[in-house]
Order: sequence, then structure tokens, then C-alpha cells
Amino acid sequence: MKLTLVGAGPGDPDLITVKGIRALQQADVVMYDALVHSDLLDYCRPDALKVYVGKRRGAYSCMQEDINPLIVHYAQQYGHVVRLKGGDSFVFGRGFEEVEFARQHGIETQVIPGLSSSYSVPASANIPLTTRGVSESFWVVTGTTKAGQLSNDLNLAAQSTATVVILMGMHKLADIMAVFAQHGKSDTPVAIIQNGTLPNQQMVVGRVQDIIEKVKESGVGNPAIIVVGEVAGLKLTEVQAIAVSNQA
Repeated sequence: MKLTLVGAGPGDPDLITVKGIRALQQADVVMYDALVHSDLLDYCRPDALKVYVGKRRGAYSCMQEDINPLIVHYAQQYGHVVRLKGGDSFVFGRGFEEVEFARQHGIETQVIPGLSSSYSVPASANIPLTTRGVSESFWVVTGTTKAGQLSNDLNLAAQSTATVVILMGMHKLADIMAVFAQHGKSDTPVAIIQNGTLPNQQMVVGRVQDIIEKVKESGVGNPAIIVVGEVAGLKLTEVQAIAVSNQA
């Protein structure tokens, strides 16, 4: 019996690791999430059992409390289970909970890291999270805690000079921008990237004070990454330059 936790990367199926592909090729069962690209299932053996256990806001095929015992069940019944999760399983992916639950039931475990959307999606949009003279560090914060509230860490992050990346935060965008505004950051650049690394990637850029209006105009929504900080201003400057060029 074995559980292998595999990070599928940010969306583009080519961004999974070679080690992750090898695990998929060896799996007896693959339990995959909503943000996992369907092309990755082509690496599975023809006889492998594929089980969708996706969780998206407002649409749950499986609760986490159901997924943990399912992992144990499939490992006991079939042997090798690959749990395929978007991004990196240990970055807001609840992967550690699944590994611990499996271990408690005597199942061997392995973790294969994946590219986290927190840094790979901004990179795909040509936004560096750190760059000399602009940003020396970055925070990655969840948009919603287990209790459904904003993280207290967001207040701390908003007071720093670091780039702040918020995951799973679009439904609380107004509240998040209010936190930055309260700390004198109304003019700070913001970039929001939907479907990062995929062909249908969309992005809107603005500032804390006007990004909500720009999001409404653009139609950008979930799944999306929010980047707040001066590095987003590099993209804002680029967009403004293109706009001026088009008007000329």
C-alpha cells in the first residue's frame, strides 16, 4: 500500500515534474482535483482507476473529510494511490493532512513537489515577485481561513514593503483591498491573473483604489491569483505604454 502526493503545477500540463509523470504511470488509482489539467490523466495506465474528488468554491464533489478515508480505501483495495493536486500539495493544498491520515493507517507515503501557482502564475505573466531595487521579499497568504475570515497575516503583510500574493481571495477582493487601503497603500499596484499558464489566461492590472472597478470591467474571476506590490507596477507601466502606443 502506498500513497504518492503529486503536485500537478499551476495549470499548464507541461509544467508537471518528470517525477510526477513517472508516479502517474505507475499508479493503480489516481485521485485528482478540479484544477488538474485533464491531459495529465493521459499518463495513467489504461487499467488505472481515475477518481475525481474536486473541490471548487460552491461546487464540492467531495469534502476533505471524505477524501482522507477514500485514500485509505483505495490504497487497501488497489495498492498504489496517486493523489494529484493542483500547484504544490503543501501550499494551501491540505496535502499534509492526507499524508498524515494515510500514515496513521499504515500506508507508505511519498511527496512529489509541484510548481506552486503563487510564484509560477505571476512569472507566466512576466511579473517577478522579487527584483533588485523594487522588492526584496514576498508573502503568500490565503484569502480565506478555515473559519471563512481574512487571515490576520494579511494585516501584517499589508504593512510591509514585500510583494503580497493572495490565493483563493477573489470572493473577498473588496475586503482585501480595504486592508491595504487602511495601511496607506491605496496607490499600490495590483495585478490579478486568471487561469494562469493556460491559453485562456487573463490579467487585469490597476491599483488598490481602482482594481475592483477594473475587475468588473474586465470580467476576470476565479480561479485567480492576486499580486499586490510595486512589482505589479512593472506590468501596469507596460500596459499603460501599450495603451498610449495604440492611441498614437
